[in-house]
Order: sequence, then structure tokens, then C-alpha cells
Amino acid sequence: MVNDWVDFSEMKGLLDITDGNLASHSNALEKAGYIEVKKEFVGKKPKTSYRVTQNGRQAFNEHLDGLEKLLGR
Repeated sequence: MVNDWVDFSEMKGLLDITDGNLASHSNALEKAGYIEVKKEFVGKKPKTSYRVTQNGRQAFNEHLDGLEKLLGR
């Protein structure tokens, strides 16, 4: 959530997952409204990028709050 947009290759490298796993999880997050997906061409190469939505940011923060409560913080 630090960067505005993150491309597929960078996200794959950061998470150390396969193309299929990233595609599957990103589809689920997009359907839930947590991320926005942008598909474009750079030259003749396709480029897919992701960014968190306001709903995604709120859900993430709520998840962190829940984890902190579990840890007693």
C-alpha cells in the first residue's frame, strides 16, 4: 500500500508466488473491491498493474486492528 500502482512482475517478486497464484488472488481481491486492476500495453507488451482501493485500505486497517486486539495491544 506504499506505492500508488505496482505492476504484475514487481508484485510477483515481492510476494514470491507464481503467476497463477497472483492472478487468482488478484481476481478475488478485485471482485471484493479491495484493489483496482489496470491493463494496458507498453509498446507491444501487455502490462498489468494494481492499486489498493479505499475499501481495501479500510479492510486492511480493520484486519490489523483485529490482530492487535488478539495480541492484547
